[in-house]
Amino acid sequence: MNRRTFLAGAGSAAVVGVALAAAPSFGAATGRKFGIQLWSVARMLSEDFEGTIAMLAGLGYRELETYGPYTFSDPRQIENWKKTAAMLGFSGSGFFGLTTAQIGATFARHGLTVPSMHTDLFTLQTRMGELAEAAHALGATYVTLPSLPADQRQTFDDYKRAADMFNAIGKDATRHGVRFAYHNHGYGLVPVGGKVPLETLIEATDPAHVFLEMDTYWSTAGGADCKAYLARYKGRYRMVHLKDMKGDHRFPGDGGAPSDWIGMFPYLTYLGDGSLDMAGIIAAAKESGVEHFFVEQDRADDLKVAIAGSAAYMKKIGFE
Repeated sequence: MNRRTFLAGAGSAAVVGVALAAAPSFGAATGRKFGIQLWSVARMLSEDFEGTIAMLAGLGYRELETYGPYTFSDPRQIENWKKTAAMLGFSGSGFFGLTTAQIGATFARHGLTVPSMHTDLFTLQTRMGELAEAAHALGATYVTLPSLPADQRQTFDDYKRAADMFNAIGKDATRHGVRFAYHNHGYGLVPVGGKVPLETLIEATDPAHVFLEMDTYWSTAGGADCKAYLARYKGRYRMVHLKDMKGDHRFPGDGGAPSDWIGMFPYLTYLGDGSLDMAGIIAAAKESGVEHFFVEQDRADDLKVAIAGSAAYMKKIGFE
């Protein structure tokens, strides 16, 4: 079981004005588009795919990040998803029963593009050809690993081995005309023997083949300074998951266990409704070379209010 198991259902459709009032203005529009990780609305997509996509477009989202498994994913991940889906109470993932051409046409009809596809480690290792083919069909640049399996991040040496594995995956992705990216949660940020595992992993991977996706909430929960990481590893972070935090909180443990994530859910909120320096983080991300900004809402008391609030915030600060 992982944090994805705890998705909250959709709530009312009311659009809040709090984010608009709280968000700072950057003045002239940046011209940048903002997007959303589709896991945020997974249950809604399972119940009404086309209606949910239309709703996202209507709120101003212009980019999407998909999540797997897909029909072409490694069979082991497809089996894993069946077990997770049984707990979640819905089974939609990947292209939600549509062909690549059909889902691409649906997105295009609503003015949406897909820069990144989240996938699993098995598929990255055994189905890169099929994954890249789908990415090319949708116009996606990045094939992204949302987390490193727990059994492969237990020790500092595990992170060294992960770096070698990522280099191999990254080179394979490059050969297939896509880019491999790694999305880190809050684990790997506690020093071990004076060294931070995530930093060792980043520094041991080839910047020509391995890219990064930051999660503002989980990085903060793990004790990281998002702006400092973006500045230190300039050019490595190409995508960001944006989510806000009420108050200033950290994992009770090292961020590696589901209990750590569950304990942090009550503080999760939409952009502009929390206390993170979202404007500063976004400015640092732009300076660092981040290309895509995805809202992600792991849970919410009222999901539609949350994704509407985040969209309002992004438009307020100059995104299109």
